[in-house]
Amino acid sequence: MEIKLNSKIILEKEFKKAMKGYSIDQVDQFLDQIMEDYDTFEKITEELRAENKRLKDELENNTARRPQVSPPTVGNTNFDILKRLSNLEKHVFGSKLYE
Repeated sequence: MEIKLNSKIILEKEFKKAMKGYSIDQVDQFLDQIMEDYDTFEKITEELRAENKRLKDELENNTARRPQVSPPTVGNTNFDILKRLSNLEKHVFGSKLYE
């Protein structure tokens, strides 16, 4: 995705004139609004890019400072979940579970 227009291109755009065409003043006013919006979008985009870069840098710095922690073993975690599920089933269904 690439931005193809900017406020300068919009300002310099020339349209052919026709006998029964649009009002030149209305078109110019509308193009002025579009140019203002493009300028605002460009400003917002630059601010977001700067913030994104700052956050990425901050994340890299925090990750580099933090000691590496090994992930918990999957087997124990799954066993704990199954044990809890079994206890919950016993509590909810009671003796019906084994009938």
